[in-house]
Amino acid sequence: MAAVRDMRAFGIHVRKGTCGASVSTTATCGKLARFVRAPARVHSKTSARTSALRVSAKGDDFDDFVQVMQDRICKEAALADGCGKEFIVDKWDRGEGGRNGFGITRVLEGGNLLEKAAANVSIVRGNLTPTRAQAMSSRGRDVDPEGGQAYSAAALSLVFHSSSPMVPTFRADVRYFQVDGGDGWYGGGADLTPYYLDDNDARDFHNFWKAKCDEFGGHLYPAYKKWCDDYFYIDMRREHRGVGGIFFDDLMLPTAAARLEDDLLVSCEDPRGFTQAVAENLMASYLPIAEKRRGLEYSAEQRHWQLLRRGRYLEFNLLYDRGVKFGLDGGRVESIMVSGEFNLLYDRSVKFGLDGGRVESIMVSAPPLMAFDYNVVPQEGSREEYLIDVLRAPREWATPKE
Repeated sequence: MAAVRDMRAFGIHVRKGTCGASVSTTATCGKLARFVRAPARVHSKTSARTSALRVSAKGDDFDDFVQVMQDRICKEAALADGCGKEFIVDKWDRGEGGRNGFGITRVLEGGNLLEKAAANVSIVRGNLTPTRAQAMSSRGRDVDPEGGQAYSAAALSLVFHSSSPMVPTFRADVRYFQVDGGDGWYGGGADLTPYYLDDNDARDFHNFWKAKCDEFGGHLYPAYKKWCDDYFYIDMRREHRGVGGIFFDDLMLPTAAARLEDDLLVSCEDPRGFTQAVAENLMASYLPIAEKRRGLEYSAEQRHWQLLRRGRYLEFNLLYDRGVKFGLDGGRVESIMVSGEFNLLYDRSVKFGLDGGRVESIMVSAPPLMAFDYNVVPQEGSREEYLIDVLRAPREWATPKE
């Protein structure tokens, strides 16, 4: 019981009858060292990385596609977690019988691999508020900055907060936005937020996405990697949220992009095909890394470091994320907060959900537990210091083909 009390002091809650981690103690160098033993995985005849869960979207409706992908991803994540739990499903609408849009929030909590995982679908119909319209107009979109234009949008976003500090947090989304009478555009991305960085994981993640981007054009990965680094930056901390990945927005057909004469746009010959390919490969980019790290033991101090870094994640969402700001313009808090700190401040998908949305669905991205200690300075030469050094100076992780 003393060990349990010690772990609780670090923000670790041991629940009876759940699939959470167990606590063990061992004597090391004359001191009591507290470790969390990685929970055993419930094995299945089907691997979480198999294609057996493959589901195809029918028709040309992106609304349908994101719902199909949400179902597939949640099944795959629950299988990989191995706890035996399924994602709870919370369906909601934006009024008038769903004519103004609807959403499906799915959440798994207290798992073996995933302490909290959320996958949120938002289908939105409405009229642009002046705030939204001005933000879009400032990015070169063909939108009246006064607002009032009718629009439709569909988005799938997910945030997986790992139980172990040795496993990174994973965030990803895909989305489509259409203003009536104008051109539509796609957005999305995937990024990794480690607590204890293994360079091989970052290389594997970036090499995976570089290969996928290269299928649609060799110019895409360098641009979207840089965009991700620039976007997920916490200016007040002078550090990036994680080791990045890819991030893209305002992606439209080259003919439409050419009309805007916007040098910031990186054109793609098949923006819809690229966006769908991103969605279809999200789990393949993350699960191998998570599986490799999930069995590693860690101390209570390392768990506390994870909680401290989660605070940075939330900071970004609240302060910088476009999705959160967009969503807060009348959105649903729970679905937004499911992803955490970064989403509240910076994430576009969170902002998107809050706009006239549902608070629960917005806040669903928030980490389940966090810590905010005063003036934390990592020990010199430690793995914690190494992480901070990397986050302050993004690297080129993808390795060139030989």
